[in-house]
Amino acid sequence: QVQLVESGGGLVQAGGSLRLSCAASGSIFSISTMAWYRQAPGKQREGVATITSGGTTDYPDSVKGRFTISRDNAKNTVDLQMNSLKPEDTAVYYCTIVDRYSRRSWGQGTQVTVSS
Repeated sequence: QVQLVESGGGLVQAGGSLRLSCAASGSIFSISTMAWYRQAPGKQREGVATITSGGTTDYPDSVKGRFTISRDNAKNTVDLQMNSLKPEDTAVYYCTIVDRYSRRSWGQGTQVTVSS
């Protein structure tokens, strides 16, 4: 089994920054894609940042230019730097990985609250 542990969530004022971190451990077989998703109350879970094993990143327009995803392949960690936060960024943020066998694992989530 794979365990993902997120940290770094919290309460921040609009315009502020937060950095989320996620550490993977357990039976990891060559992580392929690492990503962050979020889910706001009453809304579907949506992807906010993806990074491949080669370092290629992708973001939706809603966070492009404000969020930056990075990974450390040696440590099996993935971070999400979030700048210029907006109240609409308020959500539970989840770390997820996909291994070489296309198996996906999820973290437990960390709350991010942006006050106006």
